[in-house]
Amino acid sequence: MQPINRTNLADTAIEAIRSEILAKRWPVGEKLPNEASLSAMLSVSRGTVREAVRVLVSQGLLDTRQGSGTYVVSTTDNSRPLTMARRASLRDQFEARCALDVEGARLTAIRKTPDVVAGLRALLAERGNYEGGNTAGFIERDLAFHKAVIAASGNQAMIEIYDFFSASIAETIAATLDKAIPEPDMKAHQVIVDAIETGDPGKADAAVRGFMAPVLSALDRMLLS
Repeated sequence: MQPINRTNLADTAIEAIRSEILAKRWPVGEKLPNEASLSAMLSVSRGTVREAVRVLVSQGLLDTRQGSGTYVVSTTDNSRPLTMARRASLRDQFEARCALDVEGARLTAIRKTPDVVAGLRALLAERGNYEGGNTAGFIERDLAFHKAVIAASGNQAMIEIYDFFSASIAETIAATLDKAIPEPDMKAHQVIVDAIETGDPGKADAAVRGFMAPVLSALDRMLLS
């Protein structure tokens, strides 16, 4: 079992342990390594291991027996419905984010100043392209850019809503770092800033929708697969 280093450690630990169970590394009836051993194998905290085991128990793959340990009770993959639900949930998150990003870009295009545009371009330069490594840092830089677009809209209610949903928005950013969902690259982000700079809200609207379209299409294909 390989150590993991992705953003959502609990989800990744779940998938790592599930994969080993489905591969019959531990047959039905066998006791899993203890919490400390799994924590060391995966290079995650014991709390993350506990959460992963809890989920796999709920999925019918494991059973915890007080004072004895955790045992494999099934090596059959029953996770597809849950995976489908997760993808559907992620699509809902992207749709909600798209609605906020579209209106934010429209208002920013109307109200922009040269300083606003320069600030967005500077944040975009700091963001760069994701090339692996510090995932959390990249997500923070990408989120900073999108929050700046919303902030420049001048709509305080929208700014507060975006802040409130920032954890969900960060999750959508993290999802695009998985090869199954395309990550909007620097060019796609630059198109948004260029559209805002024109002062045309229609162009800003189209730029954000074009930015989101490949992601939503990929999620639709995944839901149908």
